[in-house]
Amino acid sequence: MTNINSNNHKKSKALKPGSRRPAKELCSECGLCDTYYIHYVKEACAFITQRIEELEVNTHQRCRDLDKENELYFGVHQEMMAARKQVPIVGAQWTGIVSTIAIEMLNRGLVEGVVCVQNSQEDRFQPMPTIARTPEAILAAKVNKPTLSPNLSVLEEIERSGMKKLLVIGVGCQIQALRTVEKQLGLEKLYVLGTPCVDNVTRAGLQKFLETTSRSPGTVVSYEFMQDFRVHFKHEDGSEEKVPFFGLKTNILKDIFAPSCMSCFDYVNSLADLVVGYMGAPYPWQWIVVRNDTGKQMLDLVKEQLEIQPVMSQGNRQPAVQQGIKAYDDAVTLPMWVAQLMGIVIDRIGPKGLEYGKFSIDSHFARNYLYVKRHHPQKLEAHVPEFAKRIVAQYDLPEVD
Repeated sequence: MTNINSNNHKKSKALKPGSRRPAKELCSECGLCDTYYIHYVKEACAFITQRIEELEVNTHQRCRDLDKENELYFGVHQEMMAARKQVPIVGAQWTGIVSTIAIEMLNRGLVEGVVCVQNSQEDRFQPMPTIARTPEAILAAKVNKPTLSPNLSVLEEIERSGMKKLLVIGVGCQIQALRTVEKQLGLEKLYVLGTPCVDNVTRAGLQKFLETTSRSPGTVVSYEFMQDFRVHFKHEDGSEEKVPFFGLKTNILKDIFAPSCMSCFDYVNSLADLVVGYMGAPYPWQWIVVRNDTGKQMLDLVKEQLEIQPVMSQGNRQPAVQQGIKAYDDAVTLPMWVAQLMGIVIDRIGPKGLEYGKFSIDSHFARNYLYVKRHHPQKLEAHVPEFAKRIVAQYDLPEVD
């Protein structure tokens, strides 16, 4: 097990803006290298040294059971459920479960601050990491920013602030780095609320996606790739636009995703205490994964405000995954009328609930495995976790030259 207990980090200097990061083109811009915690980058960066399985034991006191399909896919957990707030937060991406948990933890004194991501005044999609100390500051961070975000750039501020109890909201690559350095932060208690994450882009890449896909790219407030096999765009006027996955211009958009996201195998945020997303729930519910006792404590704070139902699973993902691997690899783009028809049919008979979550994981892991094998073959064996290798092994992948 890697030992990084050291106080030498304060002797290290953060990289200057624009400097090339140690992970080079695989950098996910998590923010670690913007601080003196760059001292630990070799052990902490998910794209230099992949440590999910080791850190699962450190965080949850055990690793995932690879012989149980739900743990193979979704990681260590005590329970999963589908939920939504009885009284949604106005303007939230979903119903506001993440914001509500953060506010409750702050109001009850469980934490002194919440690391979350607001947006700049100039651009609603430009992430601005902050340590929120009031409910209003937490609410200002509602709605996902689908771009690479340097959440960990606030680590030095955390240490200087003297805070002892902290909640961090983040995605998988950020949380691996955080778990690696958490003992250096001087905290008495760290809570981690994770969101699933896949296919982030640079701000320029996001603009290309919006202009290529939406009817009104300038008015998009948020979007998600949803369980009904459509991209849901919310616009400023409150209207919603739905575009079928199969109608996306793959030939144009194939290269917009960040290389880090194309090399990621922690879609489900394995090292968080509690995960709130949507991929394992029927539309339009949210999917909640309680990974450990700390996560249960966090969820219990808001359970009375939630409508809850058991997770469900329906359909067979594997034929669609196998067909999709080749279609994506060949950058197939269908006429919109065909895509609309396919979307209707698959929405009716396709995978739902946990089976949809597994469909999404299978599809992305197969794609990412091929990406690493083609672009970073020397990293393949060490970089791909055993659980991902087992998942990918179910499918016939194209030959790689």
